[in-house]
Amino acid sequence: MPVIRIAQAQINTLVGGFSENIEKIIDFIEKARNQDTDIITFPELTVCGYPPEDLLLKSEFLKENLNAIEHIRQQTKDIAVVVGYADFCNCEVYNAAAIIQNQKLVKTYHKVELPNYGPFDEKRYFKRGLRSLVFEMNRIFFTVTICEDIWIEGGISEHFAGKSRADIILNISASPFHMDKVGIRLRIVDRFAKSTNAFVCFNNLVGGQDELVFDGGSFVMNPQGKVIARAKRFKEDFLITDIQIGRDKGSLKSTGPYDPKEALISLESYSHEHKTIFAGILANEYGRLGEVYQCLILGTKDYAKKNGFKKVVTGLSGGIDSSLTAVIAVDALGPENVVGVTMPSQYTSCETLSDAELLAENLEIQLITVPLKDIYRSYVYAFRDIFKDEERGVTYENIQARIRGNILMALSNRFSWLVLTTGNKSEIAVGYCTLYGDMAGGFAVIKDVPKTIVYELSEYVNALWGRNVIPQSVLQRPPSAELRPDQRDEDTLPPYSILDNILRAYVEKDKPIDRIIHSGFDPDIINDIVRMVDRNEYKRRQAPPGIKITPKAFGKDRRLPITNSCLRNTKATSE
Repeated sequence: MPVIRIAQAQINTLVGGFSENIEKIIDFIEKARNQDTDIITFPELTVCGYPPEDLLLKSEFLKENLNAIEHIRQQTKDIAVVVGYADFCNCEVYNAAAIIQNQKLVKTYHKVELPNYGPFDEKRYFKRGLRSLVFEMNRIFFTVTICEDIWIEGGISEHFAGKSRADIILNISASPFHMDKVGIRLRIVDRFAKSTNAFVCFNNLVGGQDELVFDGGSFVMNPQGKVIARAKRFKEDFLITDIQIGRDKGSLKSTGPYDPKEALISLESYSHEHKTIFAGILANEYGRLGEVYQCLILGTKDYAKKNGFKKVVTGLSGGIDSSLTAVIAVDALGPENVVGVTMPSQYTSCETLSDAELLAENLEIQLITVPLKDIYRSYVYAFRDIFKDEERGVTYENIQARIRGNILMALSNRFSWLVLTTGNKSEIAVGYCTLYGDMAGGFAVIKDVPKTIVYELSEYVNALWGRNVIPQSVLQRPPSAELRPDQRDEDTLPPYSILDNILRAYVEKDKPIDRIIHSGFDPDIINDIVRMVDRNEYKRRQAPPGIKITPKAFGKDRRLPITNSCLRNTKATSE
């Protein structure tokens, strides 16, 4: 029975970093060759990085991308390589997979199914492919697919792979993370493997790219839907699997829509004597909170590193959001590269200040203190003849937040530190944040993390560290912005357990307001929350990028016009 050795190089690429990407690809090709590998695959658009977005509209970018394929081609002696790149031919750009062997570009496959939802805009950039591709090696038949090709039930790729009776489907992907994504992938590939009666080698990208984190987790699934090999998640990995086909077909039979003589290509076969069978290597999985935490670490690390920042700075208020942000930063970059700043005002309690200091001590990070009181007095004095109010109100609260933002940005400018903002998804959803204040910064680590999950992650972090690195008093204290005496978040917002459930229904699931009412929430609360979400789109547009962890994040996942009257006039009723 024929045996094939397949390597899946799960690598972290840099968009537009052609020299870095080429070097990494060639290193993994050499590693695979040293292991007598027959075929090595790389993720979707490995050569140029994913997603390249409007860089694909630049001719020089496309030219460098094609030149990179030439460099890779020269390094493919005695091995077959399937690598993702952007193919440019006949004045069209394709999301493509190059099949290269023995220094020859044997064939190119063009992605058929182009996703155009959520963070994906592939129809903006790519021309749709029209053909499936089959190749034979060692008397084993393969089809090549790219990410979305296997997600479409009954699509061209599934139909062709099944009718052609291919043994192995090679799928190169760039599938970004969100909670529960692993389960979705497994269900998709399970369906595809069973419907085509073939092994599926799913090779996923890993690494952070702006708001997206690709979590890896590449795997091989057999025709019965069982995962027989799995790579690590949130790390580069190299997965080798030997697949033995239980029957020798000898020829390809197709009743599909394509002429197999045109679709089929043959690659040279190798006669490796494999002393060790590589199969059944299953990397450990993470639980729900573990995968979210690893996503936040990788996203923060790669954003800083890929944008040239060595150090980050964040404001430490003694609250839970800033505490969690600081711990993530330390786990991502090391304590020597994280700076905390306390900016106490006349409304800062002794408890929160001491908790900020204790957190910095626990994390062993540098702590800078810049008192706010005198700066705030200068602002108030400057406006004495203009405002003339006895009631200071929200204007003066926001002045404090903006002073803090100015302090952090001054430190960033002076020392080239990246400012990490600390706002969570619940606050950003309803506009419980200040433009040019707590929203001022370069990267919003927990931007897509609901407040209830912030608490869960903080408990998880303490368990992970084996001690209360985030003080218990931070977890137990009612959340407050501390911009006026005795202020509490619940003075303005419903309890976060209620708020997050409403936001999940309205923002992530797009449920109509009347359906949300049927879940048992107070119509008046729903009206208030929906109104706050809709009218604060202008704030979210001006927020820094942050890591996506939910199925629908603000930004590319949810694109609403700032100026609109459709939603704001909608009111919930109890009827």
